[in-house]
Amino acid sequence: MSDLALVQDLEQGQQIIRGTARRLANAHGSTVVLLEDGCCFYADEDAVSPLWKGKRFPVQQCISGWAILNRQPAIVPDIRVDERIPQEAYRPTFVKSLVIVPMRVEDPLGAIGVYWIQPHRATDEELARLQTLAEAAGAALTRLLTPADTVRQPSTLV
Repeated sequence: MSDLALVQDLEQGQQIIRGTARRLANAHGSTVVLLEDGCCFYADEDAVSPLWKGKRFPVQQCISGWAILNRQPAIVPDIRVDERIPQEAYRPTFVKSLVIVPMRVEDPLGAIGVYWIQPHRATDEELARLQTLAEAAGAALTRLLTPADTVRQPSTLV
């Protein structure tokens, strides 16, 4: 995670974040989500199969948005039974379980997500490691994002 302090551009930062997240959680996929104009922008991903890289979803309509708006991790051991999961988006994917942690909890700018191909209950250790990564990632991305970048916070943070 100390690599994030040395990162000079957004793309490199996202690569470090997604790779580190996947490794820390021993997950089958990971994603970097940026909050942009009231949407969750799936900026980068590292997964066994492509999911949502480059797509945008309204912050109120996705699990990453839930974690950002509530300023807390979304821990989902089984996506089929969690009412926060938009089933139509997840049903055709390999994702069975996931964890989303907001970056910069006090003033979220995005989230880091990890997901598994089989049902998985994230351990306290996995969650703690992901939250530490999210803090470092939030600091790095804050430094890397320029005023020209359109990352904006929704006015409905709870």
